[in-house]
Amino acid sequence: MLATPRIHPMYQEKINRRKLLALGAVAAGTSLPSLSQADDTNPLQQEQDASPTSGGAIRYCLNYSTIRGKRLTMPEFVDLAADVGYDAIEPWIGEIRRYIEGGGQIEDLRQQIEDAGLEVASAIGFAHWIVDDENDRAAAFDTMRSDMLLLRSIGGRRIAASPAGATRGEPLDLRDVAVRYHALLELGRETEIVPQLEIWGPSKTLHSLSELLFAAVESGHPDACLLPDVYHIYRGGSDFSALRLINGRAIHVFHMNDYPGDVPRDQQTDAHRVFPGDGIAPLGAMIRDLVAAGFAGIFSLELFNRDYWERNLTEVVREGLRKMRESVHEALETS
Repeated sequence: MLATPRIHPMYQEKINRRKLLALGAVAAGTSLPSLSQADDTNPLQQEQDASPTSGGAIRYCLNYSTIRGKRLTMPEFVDLAADVGYDAIEPWIGEIRRYIEGGGQIEDLRQQIEDAGLEVASAIGFAHWIVDDENDRAAAFDTMRSDMLLLRSIGGRRIAASPAGATRGEPLDLRDVAVRYHALLELGRETEIVPQLEIWGPSKTLHSLSELLFAAVESGHPDACLLPDVYHIYRGGSDFSALRLINGRAIHVFHMNDYPGDVPRDQQTDAHRVFPGDGIAPLGAMIRDLVAAGFAGIFSLELFNRDYWERNLTEVVREGLRKMRESVHEALETS
């Protein structure tokens, strides 16, 4: 019999009845606050409150990884996403910094994004906030603070909280991970950026949906949320049916892709990812389960396929958007 999960004493006093109810909502079919249950003006909360069972509120995002081989500048990336018809972008923090180091003005970039009608749905950074070493972790939190403030300056709202730094060696104690995630969420409240706990299939830590959900619930924080990924769910060994156990409102962004059937699971890498519908992932059932559970967030096209990098980028991102939309439409048409 499994032991009853314990909340770390450091945060026990902070968890009141409202927060405990919110934690239960991560794994149940009830509502989950995005930032603060009492804040009716919170735009992240309003997005999830507007969730229709038809999936009509689902939006589509372009992750920079999909075109990373071409090393577009941030203004070029924004123009590409807007021209093709995406609703949002998911930049990499490193590319925003490269833009600034090259003489770009952050105010100009924010204005360009707003004029294009795009949302900065999330961003990708690799700060080692999760590691055991206290000095390394303190430095990583400083980096994460800087990343969050930079992201906020262009209108960003969320950032990936990946297990970078803990992918090898012995797995970390998930209760320690939960404590650190709680601290990261508190930092997010200060900077008005929500860190999303991200699954990495090949990692030794946070490689499965069960680990992701445990750490989020055990964090004892009402802002806890998940950042799943089709490829990583498969690569980490989780079954997609597990998504039925997760409140869809605890997922604001979902990395969308597919994986081939001719490469063994444990040998697949990021580079094997393909367009949604071009692989063997059970996307139809997955999307139906997500929407039934309340998901009305953003599907973000995250690919690292080098073959796509050799093609015309406009054609690639247009095909990716079309196949995401088709996957959602076909899934819900058969529901």
